[in-house]
Amino acid sequence: MGRREYAQPCSLACALDQVGERWSLLVVRELLLGPLRFSDLARAVGGAPTDVLTRRLRDLEASGIVRRRDLEPPISVTGLGRGLERPLIELGRWGLNFQDAASIAAMPPRSLPNALRMVLRPDPRDSLMVGLSTGEEDYRLRIADGWVEARRGKAEDADLTLTGTPWEVLATVVGSVDGEVGAEVDGDPGALERLRAMASVPEGLRDSALEEVAAVAT
Repeated sequence: MGRREYAQPCSLACALDQVGERWSLLVVRELLLGPLRFSDLARAVGGAPTDVLTRRLRDLEASGIVRRRDLEPPISVTGLGRGLERPLIELGRWGLNFQDAASIAAMPPRSLPNALRMVLRPDPRDSLMVGLSTGEEDYRLRIADGWVEARRGKAEDADLTLTGTPWEVLATVVGSVDGEVGAEVDGDPGALERLRAMASVPEGLRDSALEEVAAVAT
């Protein structure tokens, strides 16, 4: 089956012609954090049949959005693909209106860095390096110029490091909690307060998340 297209004289339709198929944007989401082998990408995307994922990668490569390399890890985004980063974050922020605390509590470690990027809205004057350690995975968030950049790997020069499950980290950042239900915090306490000040989520989601935190605490 060939790729379906809208074939309309509209820039939104043109964009969806390239990345509107199921799994395509999730592939880009994962590769924005850094290159991956095919097997690792399949696990990170979560649930895409191998043949479908292969077709999506072929289409994205044909559009110049991703590229395969002989050296490992072989699949990464191109400069054109990286242009999807800000629209993806904004789309994810809009999606927060439809998310619930229960789904956040079940979030896998690989989803944490992008979840924080959608929650954090930094002031352009602020800069911060944040390390995340969750499951057996490490990520680094570089906050500068009103933007949050996320990559895989340790943040050796972190101002602040948060260690715990995705739920514990998010509860610490968004719910402003400490102790048993919060993440382990290492670094400048002032940096944590600055990070918390950047957090912005819909009120309904914040309220339900705080209820979840209270239930865990009791």
